Amino acid sequence: MNHSEKAEALFYEGYNCAQSVLAAFEDLLPFDRETLLRLSASFGAGVSRLREICGAFSGVCLALGMLYTPENSNDPEQKSAHYRRVQELAAQFREENGSYLCYELLGLPHAAQTPRAEARSKEYYQKRPCASILSNAAAMFDRYLKTHPIDAKEEEDKA
Repeated sequence: MNHSEKAEALFYEGYNCAQSVLAAFEDLLPFDRETLLRLSASFGAGVSRLREICGAFSGVCLALGMLYTPENSNDPEQKSAHYRRVQELAAQFREENGSYLCYELLGLPHAAQTPRAEARSKEYYQKRPCASILSNAAAMFDRYLKTHPIDAKEEEDKA
């Protein structure tokens, strides 16, 4: 099963978008599945149903941070290099999905949302594009990993 399929399967098990994407990459990350699920729990539904940054994109950002964070994260140059990575992926995510904002992806008004999580049902999954979006997010990150090898990140940081 590839990362996209794993992400989608985790979503259908009831995990939020951020959890599904981050945990799909557990084979590459320095934490066990339970820790990854806990780290990303607050980022679903556009950060805890605030409908802001898409949880799938947040999951990508969390994985990116774990794999590409510079050793000296206080160094402005290395910090800038990392922010470039995030912005590159954000632009790609927006191009592929139309937005990286949850409320726009779901076609909802930008208004306060109740913190109550909806029950997962057949109807819940049918009315949301989330499974497709998070599957695409995992595929996008896989493409990024192929074109930006982790062992080459030090050279990118200097550029």
